[in-house]
Amino acid sequence: MPRLLVVHHSPTPSVLALTEAVVAGACDDAIEGVEVVVRTALEADADDVLAADGFVLGTPANFGYMSGALKHFFDSIFLQAGGALTDDGSAGSTEGGRRPYGLFVHGRYDTTGAVRSVQSIVAALPWRQAAPVLEVLGEVGEDQRESAYELGGTLAALVMG
Repeated sequence: MPRLLVVHHSPTPSVLALTEAVVAGACDDAIEGVEVVVRTALEADADDVLAADGFVLGTPANFGYMSGALKHFFDSIFLQAGGALTDDGSAGSTEGGRRPYGLFVHGRYDTTGAVRSVQSIVAALPWRQAAPVLEVLGEVGEDQRESAYELGGTLAALVMG
């Protein structure tokens, strides 16, 4: 059965609302035969990543960067998940399958640095961005929840095939 892994750090009601909407979208009635696995960034591990066919990542923007918890996730799984670096330490090309991923980021004032930091790491993994990044500033309203729902549904549909 195809598996979608949702890895998140949801320390605030705003990020939690987006996470819940992503998961609800991934579990929409139109999605059949996809196992949705939800892990906090501090509990997800390389086995979760290796068993997944697609990913949704969620983080707050903290001081112009992804959360420390999501960075810890990447540090913990990078090499086992097929991460590639060049001799100078920059992202290398990855061989093999390119599993789809989506990303949502919540910030009070800016999400640019957090998005850039996630994308720079993911560029060195055998993953491909399969949906536009959902960047949410300030309060999470119905429109943002709907966009998060669509993100989860989109990734689940891609994994479903």
